[in-house]
Amino acid sequence: MAIEVGAEAPDFALRDNHGRTVRLSDFRGEQNVVLLFYPFAFTSVCAGELGELRDNLSTFVNDDTRLLAVSTDSIHTLRVFAEQESLEYPLLSDFWPHGEASRAYGVFDEEKGCAVRGTFVIDRAGVVRWTVVNGLPEARDLGDYVKALDALRPPI
Repeated sequence: MAIEVGAEAPDFALRDNHGRTVRLSDFRGEQNVVLLFYPFAFTSVCAGELGELRDNLSTFVNDDTRLLAVSTDSIHTLRVFAEQESLEYPLLSDFWPHGEASRAYGVFDEEKGCAVRGTFVIDRAGVVRWTVVNGLPEARDLGDYVKALDALRPPI
């Protein structure tokens, strides 16, 4: 079962598609985080979802927000996938220990050996403020992420 809204987001240290270590705690106090788990690189639904994020990147990568996408693929696979799809945001590898971060968020499918489509919007304090979990074949709605992020922005 996925972690719920109001829970503290589990910290992790994962390597990105360039081999750099990224920790969720690095963003605490600095930026909101859209944490997106997806099953596998090079699959049509995943490529479509991540491409839609790429095409709307300024909404998800700016002074207020950071986008982190996580799969159980190796960093080498993620590097090629990012290059092929022109993805300029971190793709994090939950490869080893296999699915450790996905399990911490309750989105690891033990039978398939991968994460399901789980998204968590985490505020600067490290608290989950919005979440959605879809099954493997179901794409998520980008507009839902935007609404969740808008709710975190202070009123003008």
